[in-house]
Amino acid sequence: MFNTSTVTEFQLLGFSKIQELQIVHFVMFLAIYLVALMGNFLIISVIFLNPHLHTPMYFFLVNLSVADLGAISVTIPKSMTYVRTISYTGCAAQVFFLIFFMAVDFSLLTVMAYDRFVAICEPLHYAIVMSRESCVKMVIIAWASGLLYGSVHVGGTFSITFCSNVINQFFCEIPQILKLSCTDLYLIEIGILVFSAFVVFSCFIFIIISYVQIFRAVMKIPSMKGRQKTFSTCLPHLIVVSLFICICAFAYLKPISRCPSDFDLVTTVIYCSLPFMMNPIIYSIRNKDIQTALWKFLNHFTITLV
Repeated sequence: MFNTSTVTEFQLLGFSKIQELQIVHFVMFLAIYLVALMGNFLIISVIFLNPHLHTPMYFFLVNLSVADLGAISVTIPKSMTYVRTISYTGCAAQVFFLIFFMAVDFSLLTVMAYDRFVAICEPLHYAIVMSRESCVKMVIIAWASGLLYGSVHVGGTFSITFCSNVINQFFCEIPQILKLSCTDLYLIEIGILVFSAFVVFSCFIFIIISYVQIFRAVMKIPSMKGRQKTFSTCLPHLIVVSLFICICAFAYLKPISRCPSDFDLVTTVIYCSLPFMMNPIIYSIRNKDIQTALWKFLNHFTITLV
């Protein structure tokens, strides 16, 4: 019988023991991680080095890239080592930082929706509402909310008594950890998860309402070119929000299987890596300001190397 006083480490069973499959997993994770690193570091560097991008929208985007880097670094590097054990404190740290960065991510996406709403629907008040002080306060609140959510989930998850130390996943995922409970204390974390889902859903409704108002305002713009330019600043954010919500909802609402499967593994890899890897790609493809600044940055970097 295991309990919280005797469990010092957990066994992770998310990967196959077949060496060929382990090599495939390593190559896949390495590619995902390198793309995420390069994309987010490029976004951060381009915005910092281009004075024309020192606006609230890109200030939030820098923070989003930092949160994306943190979120994907919590699980992927550890998984590439194929060490099948993780310490009790290491598991708690994984849960905390993953929830922390994901909460910050979604908080920033909500703030960015509000920024687009004010910019398009209330342009005359934009400079006042989205002042430097206001933007800094919003970012501080976003990171503080992540800290709060991470702490609450760690407290709720690791207050339970464990009957086993075998986690059917390649990292410490909350639903898989709750399956190890010997008591009804896991209901505390279930309640926290339900409350978190309610908060996320409320933020999602706020984002949807904001974009309904944005689309109404855009449709009133007389010129087609003006409408396209305005849509180009909103579409990347809307795609990123939809991707983040759909993937996370699918991952946490699907039934939890008793035995690990390839489907569970693929689903988990998608939700804990794809949004954070795709965010910089989506913003680079759909945002002309980012594209222009990125080409200037790459040309300057190439000339410097030559």
